[in-house]
Amino acid sequence: MKIIKRSGAEEEFHISKIEAAIVKANHSVPEKDRLTQEQIQKICQEVTRLCEAMGRALNVEEIQDLVENGIMEQHAFAVARNYITYRYERALVRRANSTDKQILSLLEFDNEEVKQENSNKNPTVNSVQRDYMAGEVSKDITRRFLLPREIVEAHDNGLIHFHDSDYFAQHMHNCCLVNLEDMLQNGTVISGTMIEKPHSFSTACNIATQIIAQIASSQYGGQSISLAHLAPFVDVSRHRFRKEVQKEYEAAGLTLSEGQMNEVAEQRVLEEINRGVQMIQYQVITLMTTNGQAPFVTVFMYLNEVPEGRTRDDLALVIGEALRQRIQGVKNESGVYITPAFPKLIYVLEEDNITEGGRYWHLTKLAAECTAKRMVPDYISEKVMKELKEGNCYTCMGCRSFLTVYKNEEGNYKFYGRFNQGVVTLNLVDIACSSEGDREKFWEIFDSRLELCRKALMSRHNRLKGVPSDVAPILWQYGALARLKKGEKIDRLLYDGYSTISLGYAGLCECTYYMTGKPHTDAEAEPFALEVMQRMNDACKRWKAETKIDFSVYGTPLESTTYKFAKCLQKRFGVIPNVTDKNYITNSYHVHVTEDIDAFSKLRFEAKFQRLSPGGAISYVEVPNMSHNLEAVLELMRYIYDNIMYAELNTKSDFCQICGFDGEIAVVPDEDGKLVWECPNCKNRNQDKMNVARRTCGYIGTQFWNQGRTQEIKERVLHL
Repeated sequence: MKIIKRSGAEEEFHISKIEAAIVKANHSVPEKDRLTQEQIQKICQEVTRLCEAMGRALNVEEIQDLVENGIMEQHAFAVARNYITYRYERALVRRANSTDKQILSLLEFDNEEVKQENSNKNPTVNSVQRDYMAGEVSKDITRRFLLPREIVEAHDNGLIHFHDSDYFAQHMHNCCLVNLEDMLQNGTVISGTMIEKPHSFSTACNIATQIIAQIASSQYGGQSISLAHLAPFVDVSRHRFRKEVQKEYEAAGLTLSEGQMNEVAEQRVLEEINRGVQMIQYQVITLMTTNGQAPFVTVFMYLNEVPEGRTRDDLALVIGEALRQRIQGVKNESGVYITPAFPKLIYVLEEDNITEGGRYWHLTKLAAECTAKRMVPDYISEKVMKELKEGNCYTCMGCRSFLTVYKNEEGNYKFYGRFNQGVVTLNLVDIACSSEGDREKFWEIFDSRLELCRKALMSRHNRLKGVPSDVAPILWQYGALARLKKGEKIDRLLYDGYSTISLGYAGLCECTYYMTGKPHTDAEAEPFALEVMQRMNDACKRWKAETKIDFSVYGTPLESTTYKFAKCLQKRFGVIPNVTDKNYITNSYHVHVTEDIDAFSKLRFEAKFQRLSPGGAISYVEVPNMSHNLEAVLELMRYIYDNIMYAELNTKSDFCQICGFDGEIAVVPDEDGKLVWECPNCKNRNQDKMNVARRTCGYIGTQFWNQGRTQEIKERVLHL
């Protein structure tokens, strides 16, 4: 059995250390108030039993809480008082140097929590460590100087989660929808160098990758670009190739008909599209940003985003090439094609591509093949989205964060060049458990926790107020988000709908179960779950009216936080069946991963909640290997088009570098009960010798996960 030290390092559990601490506290009180040796042994046995029952490694603070409870249960109140006092005194000493120890532990690869904090960061790499070091300092400054004490305490206790505090000391925002069209058509500046409008498709792709890298180093969330903004440069290349072909043949004394010349030029266009798309894929994968990971970028593929005719047909060529290259994958260090995490792809299902025989049906079949093999693209239904977004269809920022609908001063809808200010997430399960099942008390606590979230979100907003455009020229001065003057403040972009700010939520499933005794998929429990969602939307609407800031309800993509929330719940309320008995809680409004439900029913049910999560939401279905059943994939895609705005299919895509196994690598418990990854063929458990890709929360992770998320992955049931 393992424990997690305060530094984050993992070590063996030794009951003798606990016994020694109790004995020390015992000797500090008069003999008449002391515990007997039998009582001490009983406390130690009970602590051991409780630790083993948790099914995960507890941290030192959790174990010390168990010891305190054990001493109190023996009515040794004087001993308990001295034990608590000693803990408090040691905490004061540690507070002065805890950040130093955290940093040192991650530098020595001992910090177990950091190792599993982000499934797309490798904590042994120097650049990642540098980012984590800066993050520890930022978190320390944020906690001590920048956030109100009540917000810090609520975050620590798992009542809310204040996201990305490791970047909060800097004046940075969350995610954005890049105005690549403006930057390519009107030029931009990168690292002080003027970049003019490109004269070919491949050059446009190269510039796009440089823009992506610069943006990723200037914010901490995801970004999205549209292939529609690159498509016009295909025809620019086409005209150039026609001139080149004509010149080459004339120089050789040969003649070509116009049709032949166009045919040769078109072949060169296809080759250039291949090179350009390959450049985007490989550059994004191999680039390392200042935060130590590949840029978190989403590529949007929407045919109806450009006018019908040549440009749309060229966009179709680019989309087709992007899908074919993703189907192939990228080679790992062993030269085997595997599934990359980025860029994430989103394909829009629309009238011209959803029906067999439609003009772009061939692209939809390619998308189905790609999903079956590489887990992307994910799918947006143009039809459903237009119903929800005033007739508009547009991409999310990163994996799921959606902008609110906004019109500029001219009365035109605008989405590209906008961003999200940040996220604070509400733990719905804690509200339910705190209410003890009393509905009236539930709503009272709910309102007070919402007010906490509002204060925390306003801290995020106020951190961006007064920020000069000079802090990130690529964003604020050179077109990615705006074209402000040097020294001009970004304040006007924070109000009136230009940007959004997100009220996240998690654990609707467990919250509903606690309050109703049924899962939220049950017809009797569903109205309560929908009321919770509506109340959050009402709060955002009220806050927006008061502040002119676009608050929006956001289905949080919990990664490491799902484990943190679960641990906090177990500490506060113990183990409650179907509520706190897992080392994770359910993302946003999702059906519980263990619930037996078919794919179509799940999508139909979750569509109701997705409508009430306008600031961000994505639904998924868990499927087996679908490479030999593409018709089933296409059937699901048709269902998505008719029923839900945004959804994805989760399959498996793993490879063992030891034996060459290509299939699903399993999650199994080791000798201490810790969940580890194991090749079913050769039993390899060395994570450095395997490639595992899993959908984590809207995006693909490839660097493994903490114990809570790993348990959630292990327990997912198939929906098809």
